[in-house]
Amino acid sequence: MRLVDIAKVVRSKNAGPLNLTFDIMFESEEDYARGLASEDLRASAIASIYSVSEKTVIVTPYPAALAIKITIPRQYPAGSPGDRDVYGAQQHIGLLEVKI
Repeated sequence: MRLVDIAKVVRSKNAGPLNLTFDIMFESEEDYARGLASEDLRASAIASIYSVSEKTVIVTPYPAALAIKITIPRQYPAGSPGDRDVYGAQQHIGLLEVKI
């Protein structure tokens, strides 16, 4: 199953000018547990998808909201030359096909 098939919300946004954050929210505790257990949502897998160092990836579970927050450094600071997504709102696309 793909993340896009199981998650209620998958979105990205800026976390300041130097970082991106991804919010993944699930409908049920079972789906949330499945997401938490997925190897493809671990720091090493996220680092591979977004070409960043594994040491810079922060994966934070939020059980009360049935959510997982992932933070990574941006390739370019928001709004700088070379930045193609000033708000970071289109970066979650890389997660949609992740296998859960």
